[in-house]
Amino acid sequence: MFETKIKNSWCVGCGNFAILNAVKEAFSELVKEGVKKENIVIASGIGCHGKIVDYIDLNSFYALHGRGIPALTGIKLANAKLIPVGFFGDGDAYAEGMEHLIHAAKRNSDITVLIHNNGVFALTTGQVTPVSKKGQTDHSTPFGNPEEPINPLALMLEAGATFVARAYAGNTQHLKKIIKEAIKHKGFAIVDILQPCVTYNNTFAEYSAKTYEMKEIPENAADKVKETAKIPIGIFRKINKPVYEEVVNQIIK
Repeated sequence: MFETKIKNSWCVGCGNFAILNAVKEAFSELVKEGVKKENIVIASGIGCHGKIVDYIDLNSFYALHGRGIPALTGIKLANAKLIPVGFFGDGDAYAEGMEHLIHAAKRNSDITVLIHNNGVFALTTGQVTPVSKKGQTDHSTPFGNPEEPINPLALMLEAGATFVARAYAGNTQHLKKIIKEAIKHKGFAIVDILQPCVTYNNTFAEYSAKTYEMKEIPENAADKVKETAKIPIGIFRKINKPVYEEVVNQIIK
């Protein structure tokens, strides 16, 4: 249903393949449940993740680096029937795009943001990003990253995001479930997907050993997202608030 004829150019073993498969499964299930395929619109930023829009047979939009969030918001403002889903890398969304991400969360824009978080600028051969670990050695930091990483989900909670989740590319069925829940959520939804880069930052072994599924939404989400000894995956927050586009359209009327 969502296959294209474009040859996939990701590295063999890339975590993006799992995200692609999980997203296609989630979209297929939504269509079977009554969502019109033509109402789903996808967008991406610049990076390895961005190629995903070539591999999914849906209306799509390539945005400038860090500028995909305004595109998603504009799509929803222009046509309330559309379901905007964006794919962005950690270097795309948490660096150049961070200001847009924070304001979209604050507004509760009715969009879904899926972050391919591999801890590097992989397309440009492995420089550190805002979420790279302190001490991490890459092309831009051959003697170790001197900076502490940000915690993007803690920031999203503080910004007021109404759906905040984390998933792992190595746990595809859980990933599909979380993506589907995010798309169905009315309001701003973000899923930070731990996506190992087999070429520049292969974290498959680490995440497979450390991640665990939360059984329910935690009451102490702000503390839970900061756990590092073991890494919780699942939904940290899911609440209802007025949606930005509906408020704006009501003002216009």
